[in-house]
Amino acid sequence: MISVNDLKNGLTLELDNGLWTVVEFLHVKPGKGAAFVRTKLKNVESGNVIEKTFRAGEKVAKAMLDRREMQYLYKEGKDYVMMDNESYEQLQLNESQVGDGVKYLKENMIVQVLMHDKRIIGVDIPAHVELEVVDTPPSEKGNTAQGGTKPATLETGAVVQVPFFVSNGDVIRVDTRSNEYLDRV
Repeated sequence: MISVNDLKNGLTLELDNGLWTVVEFLHVKPGKGAAFVRTKLKNVESGNVIEKTFRAGEKVAKAMLDRREMQYLYKEGKDYVMMDNESYEQLQLNESQVGDGVKYLKENMIVQVLMHDKRIIGVDIPAHVELEVVDTPPSEKGNTAQGGTKPATLETGAVVQVPFFVSNGDVIRVDTRSNEYLDRV
C-alpha cells in the first residue's frame, strides 16, 4: 500500500479488480476544505482512461510487476515471438500485448516484458531505436530554407517525419515515445 501523495507517472496500481497506470496526477489544496489528488488512470488491459479523485493521504494498492528482459526473435503470423534471456523460454505475444511499440520492433531487439501474476500485461521497447529509411521522396532544390519535413517509411513499416536532407538508405534515430526523428546515425 502506498499513499496517493506519493503517486508518480507510470506507476501501476491495483484498483477496482483491475490494473491501472497513472497517466497524470495533480495535488490540489483548495483554500477551504481538505486537500485531494486528481488523477488520470489508464486501464492496462483495455486502454480505457478515467479520471479519479482521492483524498490526500488515502492508501492504494501498488501492483507488483515483474520486468523480464527478452529478445524479440521474429513474427509468426499475427504473433510476435520473444525469448527470455535467462531461461531461453520462448513466448508468443499478440499485437495487443505488445502495444504501440509494435511498429518499432526489429529482429533481435532487447525489450522489457511486464508481467503481473505470471500474466503478460505489456512490452516496453527502448526509448530510442536506430532504423533504416526504406522509402522517402527525394528532396527538391531550394526546399530547405524553412527547415521543413517529409514523410519517411522505415524498415519496420513505421512512418516518421524527417528533415529534407534524409534520403533512402540512411539510418536514423527515432524517439519511440513521441514518434519523432532525433538525428541521423
